[in-house]
Amino acid sequence: MTLMKRYVLRLFISIKYITANVVDRNNGRIVATSSTVEHSMKQSLECGRTCNAKAAAIVGEVLAMRLKVEGLDQGQGNGIHVNVNKEVEKKGFKNRTKVWAIVNGLKNNGVKLVLDDNENDSSRPSFH
Repeated sequence: MTLMKRYVLRLFISIKYITANVVDRNNGRIVATSSTVEHSMKQSLECGRTCNAKAAAIVGEVLAMRLKVEGLDQGQGNGIHVNVNKEVEKKGFKNRTKVWAIVNGLKNNGVKLVLDDNENDSSRPSFH
């Protein structure tokens, strides 16, 4: 059984680190990941005790590059699904700028995102 929302963006935000994964829901496998935990990224960022929206944007950009290498930047035609409201709700309101920084980093680097925030609201377009 294949799912319509096959690829989904999952975010993990703590005080010290930011991680973004794209998960294939057909098999539960992470197909691409980017994190401030990675040595190369950690060295170039000045996170100190906390990571900011600038670090989140870089995580989004690196994830976009990795998706392009894997040929998944278009989510095999269906796009990569993200529910920003749900992610902000789970991560806390204070992290909303980090969530949007990751989303914009992906979008600005050519990744096709489908926003699932208001599934009943067709007035909000998906990002292409």
